[in-house]
Amino acid sequence: MDEDAPPTKKPREILRHPAFAFFWTATTLRAFGSTIAGVAFQVLIVTVIAATPAQVGILNALSVVPYLFLGLVVGAWMDRGRRQRTLVVTTIGRALVLAVVPILVLTGVLDFWSVAAITLALGVLTLFGDSAAQPLLPRLVPRSSLPAANARLGQSQTVAQTAGPAIGGALLAIVGAPILFVIDAVIAAIAAVLQSRISVSEAKAPPRAAGRHVGHEIAQGMRYTYRHPRLRPLAISIHVWFLGNSIVATAFVVFALRELALPAWAYGVALALGGVGGFVGAVVAPVLGVRLGAGRAILLGRVLVVLPWAVLAFVPLRPDSGIGVILAVVAAAQFVYGLAMGIEDTNDISYRQSVAPDRIQGRMNSTIRTVNRSVFFVGALLAGVLMTSLGLPVTLGIGAGLFVLAALVIALSPLRRARHDSSSRS
Repeated sequence: MDEDAPPTKKPREILRHPAFAFFWTATTLRAFGSTIAGVAFQVLIVTVIAATPAQVGILNALSVVPYLFLGLVVGAWMDRGRRQRTLVVTTIGRALVLAVVPILVLTGVLDFWSVAAITLALGVLTLFGDSAAQPLLPRLVPRSSLPAANARLGQSQTVAQTAGPAIGGALLAIVGAPILFVIDAVIAAIAAVLQSRISVSEAKAPPRAAGRHVGHEIAQGMRYTYRHPRLRPLAISIHVWFLGNSIVATAFVVFALRELALPAWAYGVALALGGVGGFVGAVVAPVLGVRLGAGRAILLGRVLVVLPWAVLAFVPLRPDSGIGVILAVVAAAQFVYGLAMGIEDTNDISYRQSVAPDRIQGRMNSTIRTVNRSVFFVGALLAGVLMTSLGLPVTLGIGAGLFVLAALVIALSPLRRARHDSSSRS
């Protein structure tokens, strides 16, 4: 089939697929629960255990550590195990871990080490859940419906990230942090029930050949990802994007609050506009994927994300520029940033899910995700060095330059002409 040919059949409304409806509802509930509980975690870390800056850094790192050390192994397991069952078990595990927190608070034994253990446990459970969810989705909906399915998931995630902290803050003032964790635990339990209702056929993986072990399967997944003519440039572009994003995300909060002296309320407004942009991007992403093709839609998102950070790097904003001007520029930049991510994430993930055969979905996704987390970890450390030695505007400019490089990788590769409806499963 010609990759530039338009699709001939319009997929039906995605929520009419019962299995996806359960999956989407459970995922949406978990997203809201996580953002609400995130507010309570921040309060406990600062007020109850009075964590030092170094301890806060350790807690943030612990949420990423499972991906760095277990990501590839778990991805290989997901190509052999029951993904739906893993999803249910990890969600139940999350409910149990969260239910422990209010007990520790009320008994007065919550300290840094218990919070660290809880953070690490939730990180491991999230790793298993994410590793099961991405390769499970292509079994719940037709390949042609993957962009619409990922768009729905992206919309829910964006709304949760935008509204969740406000809801969490209000509930925190009304019922207190321990009850927030109880609420999130109940939400997780409900999500597990919904996930258990998903009807899906999962073929049992054949036994490993004599002499082969999980290391061979991990290597096979990496070879498949980085030798595929279209997945290779996609993966490389994502890694470069994550490096740039880790730099700008780390620098932005300091740039906005310290360099521009933006008030906390104005900073919150700017972040909310980023959430609105992400929602709009996820809404239009499937349409762009159909009209432009997967490759060009991803490229559009990669190009758009350059603009906000280039503006913040080169427009001469100062604290005396006026709160109205500063807020307008920063909020507009965040809106375009969210818009770009909404467009590219939906088409990026959908293309990956459609092009890889089911037997290697887990390893392909875990390969890309693990390298992304590693790159983000390094980029966040690099951002600190760049901010100290070169200043904030230059640091943001370097991030924008990396986004340009990520776009060029797509523009100069065969992926640029790829379409969702003509992806090869070879």
